[in-house]
Formats: sequence, structure tokens, C-alpha cells
Amino acid sequence: METVHCEAILLSSMEYRESDVIATFFTLEHGKIRGLARGAKSSRKRFGGALESFARLRIQVRLKEGLCTVTDADVVTIFPGIRGDLTRIAHAAYACELAERFLPEGHELPRLFRLMEAYLQRLDGAPSTPSDRRFFEANLLNIVGYRLPLEACHACGAELAGTDGAYVTAAGGLRCRTCGRGDRPVSAETLRLLRRCLETGRFGAVVFPDDALVDAGEIVARAIAAHLERPLKSLSFLREVAGET
Repeated sequence: METVHCEAILLSSMEYRESDVIATFFTLEHGKIRGLARGAKSSRKRFGGALESFARLRIQVRLKEGLCTVTDADVVTIFPGIRGDLTRIAHAAYACELAERFLPEGHELPRLFRLMEAYLQRLDGAPSTPSDRRFFEANLLNIVGYRLPLEACHACGAELAGTDGAYVTAAGGLRCRTCGRGDRPVSAETLRLLRRCLETGRFGAVVFPDDALVDAGEIVARAIAAHLERPLKSLSFLREVAGET
């Protein structure tokens, strides 16, 4: 087994036996990995309470197929600004579960790692906003290969830029006004702002007005659901504490 050091974000963890922890990490160097941390609940020397949800870590791990072995973990930051606010916690938990569900195991995705890190830093330093969530969702889908189809009608191929809006299908696709009768309408401004999310790399650069925020949420939610076998557990928590759909 190869022993490596990794930059990591802890996506989830669960207790195993009396003192062990099984954790899922998103690493910069090796993508998503699952690891067994023996004695994590009792060894402060090797882990020191590092295995906290959405913590930014440096870990030492023995890589192998399936369940790896985590031998050490040092905290870079636990994002204290997030942990002091329930709404920020809900957004961070949602981001981690979304990444965990979409990430393939063992494939590095440095762009997505940087997006996750930037989102957690954003949540750590400022109140959570629905616009930042849409920015994160749209870019995550783009990076993992499920780019939102914002440019052309799914049915006839007509360009959507410069039109008066479109209709969103059940699977998150878009149809022009001619082809999409009967589906949910979305405005041209919503499409423009979602495109802008994919053109800029900075949280806070795109702010959705209320109407466009609802439309964008419908497009993104349908696109996410089309690629998941079961609903996200963290979404109900997010809806409860933040009142978001």
C-alpha cells in the first residue's frame, strides 16, 4: 500500500466499532476516498478531534482499492464562522453531501476541490445566501460533466440567448418558447444569470433577484434530481433552517 499526504475536506463520517471512524474525504490529489481511522475517537495525538464535518485537513493515508487507512490528520481550519450559525451549517452540510454524491471515487477534480474550498471560506466569513448556493450548484454540475443546458433548446436546437426566456423540463433541460408549451416558464434574465455563474469564478459576483432565484432553483433542482437515485438528506435540513427550496 502506498502512503501519501493529502489536502482534504471531510465530507462525512460515521462511528465504527468502539473507537474507530469511517470517513469520506474529498482530496485535492486523489479525489474522493473513504478511509478507516483506527482509534480516532480516543487518539488525540494522531487525530485530535480533526474528523469534524466539512473541516479542512491535511491527512496521511494508506491508499488501496475500497477502504483506505487513515493514519494521521491535522486541522487546517474547522471554519469556526460556519459552526457558530445553524443556517451556515445547513449550507455546508448540503454542499458536502452534494459533492459526495456526485464525485466518483479515486478521480482527482482539482477545480471542484477549489470550488468547495472557496464556498466553505465564503460561508465562514459571510452570511449564507441563496445566490451563492445557486453559484455553487451550477458550477459543481459543470465540473462533474452535467453542465446546465443553457445555450440551446433541447428539442429543436434553437439558441436561447437573446430570446424572451424558455421552459424547463422535468429533467432540468430547457426548451424554447415554441417547443416548450406546458412546461414551467423561466425568464431570459434567469438564463443570463446562470450563464454568468459559469463564466466567473468568484462567489458574490452573481446576485439573483427573487423571481430569478426561484426560476434558477427550479432548473438546478431538476437537473440535480435527474442524476441522483435518491433525495439528498441534507436538503430537508436546509429547507427547515433556512427556508430555502
